[in-house]
Amino acid sequence: MNGAADPLGARLRTYEGRAAAVGGVGKDPVNTPMIRHWCEAMGDTCATYRGPDATAPPTMLQVWTMAGLSGHGGRTGAYDELLALLDESGCTSVVATDCEQEYLRPLRPGDQVTFDAVIESVSGRKSTKLGTGYFVTTRMDVRVGGDLVGTHRFRILKYAPAAREPRARRPRPVVNRDNAGFWEGVAAHRLLVQRCADCGTLRHPWLPGCNACGCLDWDTVEASGEGTVYSYVVMHHPPSTAFFEPEPEHEHEADSGDGGDSGTGAGSPYVVGLIELAEGVRMVSNVVGVAPGKVRVGLPVRVEFRAYEDAGALPVFRVVGGEG
Repeated sequence: MNGAADPLGARLRTYEGRAAAVGGVGKDPVNTPMIRHWCEAMGDTCATYRGPDATAPPTMLQVWTMAGLSGHGGRTGAYDELLALLDESGCTSVVATDCEQEYLRPLRPGDQVTFDAVIESVSGRKSTKLGTGYFVTTRMDVRVGGDLVGTHRFRILKYAPAAREPRARRPRPVVNRDNAGFWEGVAAHRLLVQRCADCGTLRHPWLPGCNACGCLDWDTVEASGEGTVYSYVVMHHPPSTAFFEPEPEHEHEADSGDGGDSGTGAGSPYVVGLIELAEGVRMVSNVVGVAPGKVRVGLPVRVEFRAYEDAGALPVFRVVGGEG
């Protein structure tokens, strides 16, 4: 779209090449506790990230530059002006779309990270299912002692939200030849887990080969369906009628002062949990049977299979005993 047809886009593109952050300094040096937390959260057991000669996982690059709740002091007025222009035009919503990283050398505990960022590009006006807006791409150059160690390119969509349909359709799971057996089990109300035919390692999600020994042969075991909440997030925004779970009234008593929600009404908060099954593997699903504000790590849960008009049968996990 040319500048005459899109005067706002032409104005936004005048910010390309201007600094978004200058002289930023990581709030903490690269450190082993954060590396350990990251690896535990990701389930990464690589020996490279442990011990006296440990390096940080390359994908932690952005971690060492993040501002936290108190923010950084290095952000420029140009970037704030760009976002303000978009807000004034009605593009008040934002969603991260993708990022690209390049790693030039490993980061090690004790490295002090500095960084600069530039507004690399602003797209023309784009129409998406979320709404109409502009893709803004920034590139961050990360350095240690003046030497470039990596780059982080981050892209967001700033958009004016499209009008929502009265009821969103629940998305159907993506079924392919690698995971078809899992969904066939779900249709039969069975929770099937892959087992390596060579080393016996259980795995989920389903994969064509064993991530422990590389063997391509496997069979399945039926999980008991018992598990615990390993981690979770409560989804408040954007509200989605697609994931609204109508429950019996006694399961929606108001929360008592801990920030919970009774869960009643379309678009209410819902819980996405990482469930650790009794067999040792983890899977992502919804946690039901308790107010979102009452969910806690460690709560016992049990699988149940629900039929959805739009998505077919899906496994969800009900908290055992209401609130555990």
